[in-house]
Amino acid sequence: MIKKIKYFFNWILLLGSTLLVCLILGVILWDIFSKGRSAVSWDFISQFPTNGMTKGGILPAIVGTLLLTFITTIFAVPFGVACAIYLNEYARPSVLTNIIRASIRNLAGIPSIIYGLFGLALFVQALHLGTSVLSAGLTLGLLSLPYIITTTEEALKRIPNSMREATLALGATQFETIKDVVVPKALPGILTGVILTMSRAAGETAPILFTGVAFYINGISASPNQEFMALPYHLYMLSTQHQAIEQVRPLAYGTASVLILLVFILNIIAFYIRFKHRTQE
Repeated sequence: MIKKIKYFFNWILLLGSTLLVCLILGVILWDIFSKGRSAVSWDFISQFPTNGMTKGGILPAIVGTLLLTFITTIFAVPFGVACAIYLNEYARPSVLTNIIRASIRNLAGIPSIIYGLFGLALFVQALHLGTSVLSAGLTLGLLSLPYIITTTEEALKRIPNSMREATLALGATQFETIKDVVVPKALPGILTGVILTMSRAAGETAPILFTGVAFYINGISASPNQEFMALPYHLYMLSTQHQAIEQVRPLAYGTASVLILLVFILNIIAFYIRFKHRTQE
């Protein structure tokens, strides 16, 4: 009887906590979308800003965010996945390996503004890449690396060792085992972690603040060596730095709505990959 009461109490506690979080999230989303729906339209998505950012759309910011995310993915994913494969498949348990893993987890907890300052010192000044979408993408790539390494390593750990041993027993090399068995089986988990990390990176403001983002650019910047507009920074400027904050407030809420929808789409893709993998097992 006492166990049933404890179980019921714990269930109520967990359910109440979940509902409270969902309620707070729902209130925040309702406030943003209700205030921004008047501004969101096809013209808002497909046009350039006009009249000192008080009218027009956010197309350059959308394109800049997508280009920034693409450069981040190209830089972070190969290095992050390769590092995780080495740590999980090749590196032997040792003090050095434990230090590397601890360092990676500590890097994941560093504030993003620190990455922005490091990107300014390394990519903008030391490597002379200038303030550009390339510098910002590489900076976000550094920020994303610890998360990609951690999620990829966890996905690799979920593959049973018996599969590795069976493949090796058939005469395959360790590299062939990893390439043909381990990585394909862990791929859904790896892709899920990568997409969730990229969706987080798409909403970052601090790392790109010093490395290449601009308040306004006349046209769409498609070159990696030029400054760019991005949705997070555009939202920040409309909300805090614009000379007519009250006038552009609906545009700010509209920008926030588009950014949330972009991140939501990326998360839905990650959940779909996970669901499809589970149904195939």
